[in-house]
Amino acid sequence: MGISVLLADDHGVLRDGVRRLLEANADIRVTGTADDGRAAVEQAVKLTPDVAVVDISMPVISGIEVTRCITRQVPATAVVILSMHSSAELVREALRAGARGYLLKESAGDDVVKAVRAVVAGKRFLGNGIADALIESCVLGRSDVMEQLTPREREVVRLVAGGKSNAEAAATLGLSPRSVETYRLRLMQKLGLADLPSLVKFAIRHGITTLE
Repeated sequence: MGISVLLADDHGVLRDGVRRLLEANADIRVTGTADDGRAAVEQAVKLTPDVAVVDISMPVISGIEVTRCITRQVPATAVVILSMHSSAELVREALRAGARGYLLKESAGDDVVKAVRAVVAGKRFLGNGIADALIESCVLGRSDVMEQLTPREREVVRLVAGGKSNAEAAATLGLSPRSVETYRLRLMQKLGLADLPSLVKFAIRHGITTLE
């Protein structure tokens, strides 16, 4: 029957390009697409693809949270993360969330087919430069700052750094604006960040949000 794939990326051009790369192989077919995180989870539950290729910086729900949801709700689906970021902290977070593969977008053309086949075979796949980043991090003993944040705090970072006001973030999360402000101040203290621009830079560096 071949390998079924779900593609989740909010950039239509990139999504279409990855689709063409995959479907150039007779044994791979793209059975669904999504342009935001919530839709990605819904499509995965509906279609139960063999593999979900997920952009790490997704609207509505981040790629990390999408990975957690798919891993929990559709365990038969292996997740491969696509990212512009090679930070060892972000890679480890994706793997802890349940991702079986991690690729940089710049090398997706060379690696995406290999990654899909590898994870279907029960293996892990780390794209060009990713394994080196992990090894360097271990050798240098770098701490994983993302471990300091709870899932709720990560969502607050994503929304606030993405330009949402406290009131808008509160409406999205089902909290009060005061609670969002408390979360924001607490997580900035944890991370040693002094102001909102520093928080935005942190979110971009770790793939929680983008400049777009």
